[in-house]
Amino acid sequence: MANQGHDLKQLEKRMRGVVDSLKRDFGGLRTGRASATMLDPITVDVYGQKMPINQLANVSVPEPRMITVQVWDKSSVSAVDKAIRDSSLGLNPIVDGTLLRLPVPQLTSERRQELVKVAHKYAENSKVAVRNVRRDGNDVLKKLEKDSEIGKDEAKKFTGDIQELTDAVIKEIDDLLAQKDKEINTV
Repeated sequence: MANQGHDLKQLEKRMRGVVDSLKRDFGGLRTGRASATMLDPITVDVYGQKMPINQLANVSVPEPRMITVQVWDKSSVSAVDKAIRDSSLGLNPIVDGTLLRLPVPQLTSERRQELVKVAHKYAENSKVAVRNVRRDGNDVLKKLEKDSEIGKDEAKKFTGDIQELTDAVIKEIDDLLAQKDKEINTV
């Protein structure tokens, strides 16, 4: 059935989205070197909603161990400062008007362990999201089988395809985690 192939592509697209999100999250876990993407996972409570920092300020890296955040609206400075301090990144902004300077500290062994824990948490959340996508796909198959739109053999085959896809994406998440773990512990 053509619509099942389409559903598998849809499920793969959703799982790819989970992996892309994990890559962005890992990009925010920098290892002793400053990067503008470090602040990507942080959202700021302003104007009655949560917004990413890059929608409130220019983020730049003037030197290898320093990030600067030039906030556009003076009334948002304290909210941006608070969001950065409350994040799991361990950064302490120095506020100078609308400019926040973020010195990136050397990684201590405790900080490395902390970053590894955060990376594992991100990976585990991603695996849960992938499994939820798998469950959604399997639920659709069960309904199609129950409504006699596909046969038992067809449902079994598609369930196997979905599981194969899930296993491949989970392995990719594990590989990304191992890579990030190594990066954190060798810098």
